[in-house]
Amino acid sequence: MNTATISIATKEDASGPLADVVFDQVLDAIYQGRLAPGSVINEVALAQEFGVSRGPVREAVRRLQGIQLITREPYIKARVVTLSAESALELFQMRMALEGVACNLATRRMSDDEIAQLLAELEQDRQRRLEAANGGASAPRVFDFHERIVRASGNNRIINALCGDLYHLLRVYRRHSGTVLERKDDAYAEHWQILRAIRSRDAELAESLMRSHIERAAKHLFEHLAEGASGIAGHPVSAA
Repeated sequence: MNTATISIATKEDASGPLADVVFDQVLDAIYQGRLAPGSVINEVALAQEFGVSRGPVREAVRRLQGIQLITREPYIKARVVTLSAESALELFQMRMALEGVACNLATRRMSDDEIAQLLAELEQDRQRRLEAANGGASAPRVFDFHERIVRASGNNRIINALCGDLYHLLRVYRRHSGTVLERKDDAYAEHWQILRAIRSRDAELAESLMRSHIERAAKHLFEHLAEGASGIAGHPVSAA
């Protein structure tokens, strides 16, 4: 594994245990695709890169296994999870069902101020994307539209299902469904449509738009897979 592309935090930057620093940095590398699916996790190389012993690295890898982003079998090196078409389909189907309901509930439960704040954050995210597209410096992305809607639903079971350990795997699949600039622009426009429905307090429309949004993301992912995208194993399957 080539660890040179990972942005490494120094010990002085770490506010917590070194294992947390390693975990956060490797997690971000997986999110951003700098560690591609199937990449071998070389604990010795990572320890050297971070300037730490293997203990914190081993603990970070163990935690990444726990959230299904790293796989390890007996006598086989640890690797970044390889995404499968079947798993992708199952996760997208689950997202369509649960996020649709979450969007419906959020429409009914969010205050006007919360909706206004979400609109402002979406606009800030758009500005960040424009700056990055124009080669300018931009702040790291901290805004996750889908997570915000799910949490706004107030339904703890849906929140735990989509924002717990499974959240990390969902983010990897979502990245693969939105790697092409055209899809990113479409997804952003769809986010605006969903928020407009929420602001209008049209819960049924908001739910329908969220389901359609996720279905289009799934369709894009499988089309990308059919064109030979790397990192996802298996053959394209219908997202219907």
